[in-house]
Amino acid sequence: MSDIVLTSAVRENLLSLKRTADLQSRTQERLATGLKVNSALDNPNSFFTAASLNDRAGDLSNLLDNMGQSVQTIRAAGDGIESITKLVESAKAIANQALQTQSEYQRKIYSQQYNDVLQQIEDLARDSGYKGKNLLAGPGNELEVIFNEDSTSNLTVDPVDYTDTSLSGGLNLADLATGAGATSSFNLQGGTVRISLPGLQASSDLSSLPNWADNNVISVSDGVTTNSFTVGGSINTVQDYVNAINNLGGLQATFDEATDQIVIGSGLSAGTTLSISKDATGGGSETNGGSTATTVDTTLTTSALTAAATLINSGGFRVGDTITITDGNGFEPASLEIDDQTTVSDLVSLLNNIKGLQATFSGGSVSLVGEVSFSISSTNPDFNIGGFAMTSGPVGLTATGSEFKTDTDIERTLQAINSALDELRSAASSFGASLSTVQIRTDFTEELINTLEVGAGALIIADMNEEGANMLALQTRQQLSSTALSLANQAEQSVLNLF
Repeated sequence: MSDIVLTSAVRENLLSLKRTADLQSRTQERLATGLKVNSALDNPNSFFTAASLNDRAGDLSNLLDNMGQSVQTIRAAGDGIESITKLVESAKAIANQALQTQSEYQRKIYSQQYNDVLQQIEDLARDSGYKGKNLLAGPGNELEVIFNEDSTSNLTVDPVDYTDTSLSGGLNLADLATGAGATSSFNLQGGTVRISLPGLQASSDLSSLPNWADNNVISVSDGVTTNSFTVGGSINTVQDYVNAINNLGGLQATFDEATDQIVIGSGLSAGTTLSISKDATGGGSETNGGSTATTVDTTLTTSALTAAATLINSGGFRVGDTITITDGNGFEPASLEIDDQTTVSDLVSLLNNIKGLQATFSGGSVSLVGEVSFSISSTNPDFNIGGFAMTSGPVGLTATGSEFKTDTDIERTLQAINSALDELRSAASSFGASLSTVQIRTDFTEELINTLEVGAGALIIADMNEEGANMLALQTRQQLSSTALSLANQAEQSVLNLF
């Protein structure tokens, strides 16, 4: 364009408009981006310094996310410990309840409840993880929290293992043995026989009977053992005779003065034949144990009682007897006083009403299934005697006891529970300290990121108020420059007027 010549005024106005346009373009960019340094060309020092600060802030932001997740992992473990502590306290309450009762069966139930609580503790510990990391699940779950970019500042949170309560390095609470049940049985049999002693009373001498004389020997046999009594020696009166029979196990005798008969009830084993006879030593004649002269003994074969039979049909029961059931701890869950209407079914029902004991009756035998040990005894010394050679004693059912059977067992468990609570408090304190440390570093990192970003912004962020004012001034300048250019053009156009 060297062939075109502009006046200096026009050229100056054009240059001014160009500079104004450049300034407007820069100001518009700042207003659009909010930055006064958009590239290294704008201000290399500020641009690269701000970039460095923002990069560090970004790195710390990534670490901040990891710290936040670590906080949640520790909190999950803390929540787990809090709930486990409540369960351990529940186990302690169960042990204390067991200590308040002497019932072996109830203590067995408490031992089972205690084991159920331990299972819940293990399940809860397994459920206390967060994003695949569980600080209550033992080795392999260590949590490392990094606090700075080069990993020189970090914290390792060591896990505990509560997924197995029996571990000595953990809660050290082992499952209790709940014991094993046992079985037993006893027979109920009976029968009655009468021996006639006509004309006598309880106080009458036996030698006054026909066919009887002093030194006669009365023999009572159960087929295995024979017991003998000498008239005028060990026995004299009818009552002595009754007492001698009563002193034989499994028999009960009374004298019925209305019929002048000794009534003998047998509780010996079913099928046992009771034989009674008197010889003629010293005079008289052989008899059936009564007044009848004969060589045939008085016999009684015992048979099994039926469910509807009254207990006093057996020689092992009398009116007024008390049957007592006790467990292995000596606790008495039930007792029964025998009257003339008490049946076998009544006894079986009593046994079935005892918790932890089941009884069935069939063929004269009471079968017992006990979850704990039981003993059935009677005030009657003839109870549960099947033969003369047997000694009286309770019906025994011996089961394996639970680990809550004795007070010592329970107190030992309570000591273990108290130690477990101490362990939980220690773990909670350790996790709490770690959580506090991570939280403090999290807060610090947030503040540091903010500081870095503010510092970077101070280098590159534009002042929008200033840039707005600049744009307004440039627009005014542009308008004035355009007016000045127009005036300069008009000055040249005036030359045309000469033509």
